[in-house]
Amino acid sequence: MSLLVVGLSHRSAPVSVLERASLPADAKVKLLHDTLAAEPAAEAAVLATCNRIELYADVDKFHAGVAELSTLLAQHSGVALEELTPYLYVHYEDRAVHHLFSVACGLDSMVVGEGQILGQIKDALALGQELHTAGRLINDLFQQALRVGKRAHSETGIDRAGQSLVTFGLEQLAVHTPVEQWAEGKRALVIGAGSMSSLAAATLARVGFTEIVVANRTAERAARLAEILVASGTGVAASAVPMASVADELTRVDVVVSCTGATGLVLTGDEVAEAVALAGPGEAGPAGAVPHPTSDRSPGSAPDPAPHTPAGLDVSAVARLAVLSAGGRRIADGGAVRSKVAVQERDGCPVGLDALAADPGRTADGRAALTGVDASSLELHGTWADQGGATAQRQPRKGARGQVDAQPVRLALLDLAMPRDIDAAVHRIPGVRLVDIESLAEASADAPMAADVDAVRGIVAEEVAAFGAAQRAAHITPTVVALRAMAAEVVAMEVARFDGRVPDLDERQRAEVTQTVRRVVDKLLHAPTVRVKQLASEPGGAGYAEALRELFDLDPQTVASVSRADAADQNDDSGRAS
Repeated sequence: MSLLVVGLSHRSAPVSVLERASLPADAKVKLLHDTLAAEPAAEAAVLATCNRIELYADVDKFHAGVAELSTLLAQHSGVALEELTPYLYVHYEDRAVHHLFSVACGLDSMVVGEGQILGQIKDALALGQELHTAGRLINDLFQQALRVGKRAHSETGIDRAGQSLVTFGLEQLAVHTPVEQWAEGKRALVIGAGSMSSLAAATLARVGFTEIVVANRTAERAARLAEILVASGTGVAASAVPMASVADELTRVDVVVSCTGATGLVLTGDEVAEAVALAGPGEAGPAGAVPHPTSDRSPGSAPDPAPHTPAGLDVSAVARLAVLSAGGRRIADGGAVRSKVAVQERDGCPVGLDALAADPGRTADGRAALTGVDASSLELHGTWADQGGATAQRQPRKGARGQVDAQPVRLALLDLAMPRDIDAAVHRIPGVRLVDIESLAEASADAPMAADVDAVRGIVAEEVAAFGAAQRAAHITPTVVALRAMAAEVVAMEVARFDGRVPDLDERQRAEVTQTVRRVVDKLLHAPTVRVKQLASEPGGAGYAEALRELFDLDPQTVASVSRADAADQNDDSGRAS
């Protein structure tokens, strides 16, 4: 076994890099084809989720494999290799097996113990099988990873050690209030109708949301999800709307959960600020519920005319958004905002003030915007100007969110997409609370580890050892089969020669002689072949197969043909990912 994995995840790379390196479906297909076309790789699979991108391959050369897989990841992710390299990790052989088994059990997830990763591993295997890039090793590895993950969830309390990403995100939005109490009487908008959005919608219904509206680019999928929610028995009212109605729905819901495959922003700061302004701030009621004057309007109806400026809304923040959007710009945040021009924005001021200052023709507008800028934004701009880079941009972020958390929440946003769906700058808008992948990573980093995690780690260690032993034993099997085939040929030749020398034997006597010779050969080979399989299953046991081939002068072509036939049979029997 020469298993190699090269990848990056939320543990090794910042969210901004993961966003840019995300792989759409067609890129996964091209990556797998190119990996097999590369010289060091014989088979491959790619595991790409919102929190990780990993390329698994069976390689014949370690260093060449690392170089090739790293180059391919950079090429297909669109991130330059020199930029991607500092965030890549490499695991080889047993360490690679240990890594995937840990991932399957949820030990490497952003929220420890979440079970969604099992479905993603299953999808990765299914894609490899469909494209015929998953051979014997990848099939065995991923099938076993699925079994190990299921075992961890069934035999331990790892589900108690962590929650689904959706539940954890809702807990972050609810702050110190129980989610069920916080959700009571609330309306939610779910943007997207894929697997993650469906999970989010089901969770919202389960915890007690009163109404759920689903928006999706494909109207049929949104309608289907709404029907499923209504039929779920939770009592939730659910309906579907087109994506064009999202801006209007923002004015009448309390919570938005978004998880789409869009490459640009689905909700911009302008849209969220306008929705908050139109809806009005209301007053925080029990469990953080915020009544608002538009809640009695039917979905899709026009907003009230001439909305007044709500008390407590920072007019300067809205004005600053308008000034920047007039020039085709947005308020960025920490280089983590994903849009079609994200690369250009990455080095700019996180609040967009450099764009105004750099344009002599807009000096007056720039001064006007600076007049209304709050202190935290000026601090952010000053830190960026002095230091530059993502570090400077990230420093005041928690403080800014703390100011938002202290205010009544009019609109709570949960962004589970990668790349992100919601402009990260919306957390600066008064009355808006945003939880995204980055803030979930920060929150979960401090989460206490349950005792069950140790039990899962024990399961992983046990399964890694068993998998390695099985693979090493399987590696020597073709040699043993070739040895026994050679012995059978020797027996047949000697029996034929005996028949020529003693032609007067009857059939019973001839059969008895033949069986005797075979028993002698079998007994001579039994102990060595059993022992060599035992030795080969131990670490470093691969050399015993080679020793056996040398001692008995076995034809390498015969061994290779047995290996190919065995692999073909195994692939036929493995079926699809289960």
